[in-house]
Amino acid sequence: MDALKNLVADQLKTDMPEINIGATVRVHVKIREGEKERIQVYEGIVIAKNNSGIAETFTVRRVAYGCGIERVFPVHSPNVAKVEIVSQGKARRSKLYYLRDRVGKAAKLRQKL
Repeated sequence: MDALKNLVADQLKTDMPEINIGATVRVHVKIREGEKERIQVYEGIVIAKNNSGIAETFTVRRVAYGCGIERVFPVHSPNVAKVEIVSQGKARRSKLYYLRDRVGKAAKLRQKL
């Protein structure tokens, strides 16, 4: 296992902020369309974090046009250009899947002070 850790050590990102559950984040994702490449911003609430090391991922949920959209981002992917933390919500659970059933103000979290 140490050989595997040494192999992927240079691929790990070191400039990523601490992403916590309940945080509202802005993820800058590289989108490739043909030969062109652009950056698209995806903003939402972090509802889950999984794994560790090179396989670490986080799930971001947003509501667009009345429809809930969840997207899973690998933390150390080269397609994730930047992650900005907009605000930090107070969460008492490690997975916020209960937000899927809530609509409007009920789907909001209290802000951490």
